[in-house]
Amino acid sequence: MEDKLTIKDAKLRNQIILVRTDYNVPLENGEIVSDFRIRASLPTINFLREKGAKKIILISHLGRPEGKKDKSLSLKPVALKLAELLPGVPVEFVDDVSGPDVEAAVSGLKKGGVLLLENLRFFPGEEKNSEDFIREIIDTTGATVYVQDGFAVIHRAHASTSAVSKQLPVYAGLLLEKEISALESLKNPKKPLMLMLGGAKVADKTPLIEAFKNLADHICVGGKLAAGGLPKEILEDPALKEKLYVAEDFDTDGEGNKLDCGPLSTNKFVEIAKNSKTVIWNGLLGKAEDPAFATSSTIFLKTLGESPEITSIILGGDTTGFAEELMRKDKKLEFDLLSTGGGASLEFLSGKSLPGLENIENKN
Repeated sequence: MEDKLTIKDAKLRNQIILVRTDYNVPLENGEIVSDFRIRASLPTINFLREKGAKKIILISHLGRPEGKKDKSLSLKPVALKLAELLPGVPVEFVDDVSGPDVEAAVSGLKKGGVLLLENLRFFPGEEKNSEDFIREIIDTTGATVYVQDGFAVIHRAHASTSAVSKQLPVYAGLLLEKEISALESLKNPKKPLMLMLGGAKVADKTPLIEAFKNLADHICVGGKLAAGGLPKEILEDPALKEKLYVAEDFDTDGEGNKLDCGPLSTNKFVEIAKNSKTVIWNGLLGKAEDPAFATSSTIFLKTLGESPEITSIILGGDTTGFAEELMRKDKKLEFDLLSTGGGASLEFLSGKSLPGLENIENKN
């Protein structure tokens, strides 16, 4: 992030700041299951207030409403949770992103107050990367500075990540800076380096294997990736011959489906991790939403969380969510990075260009 401007470089006092956050939180019956992403946005919000921002306008998305209003995906529960997490701070919500109601809410917002607008993806202009859509939001709110803090969406060319750069100067928020800096550090990691991969989609993991096959000392594979078998070109790649370990035993259900890595493979994963200085993990090692098949993922996660000598980087929504849940039960667990963005992290590490990162102002 050394070449990009952050909010530490911006003039913030008495400015109306428009902030792109990532509040794509899990909901059950309208209730927030995990507030991890909301809490992750607080350092940026607090920094803006401390630096004298006049008003802070938050925009985000939730789910995939495909350009249509869906009350079950409203950001109103997020606004209520924000008010809990920011005691003493005026927090308001408007069920729109532009127009007279938003204009009135901005006008009535107290100095240093926070206003959350409705789900960006209720409007087709967001995913169509519409300049008119984002300009309307900017004109309605009167924003003069734009802060990109939605790390999980910076790999998308949407209005709030791409088109916005033609309307306002864009600065990185503290969360975005933290996530990118942590991932950049992996270009020169503490060695030995272990890459642990799970999940189901081979197509998502292949670029990671390619990116790390010369850097990693060990590449381990569990989950459906291992149960279903890796492609021949990976298994027979000479560069991976001495470092690739694929789970070899599995716990199964009554029909013989391989739903978790077995004790032999789990012990091997743990042994490799304990002999590593850096571990990057993406993808659960089994069908961990079922407690009966969460054993391997739990043991491996606890190994990382209880080993401060290991630099642990946890990537991906399912993997991070699993870690959050376990951390609520075991307060002793600590990780160097629980990334809020699965797709963004994977694309960054795979060397792909991220529109939301490219559109942040350069320092030179």
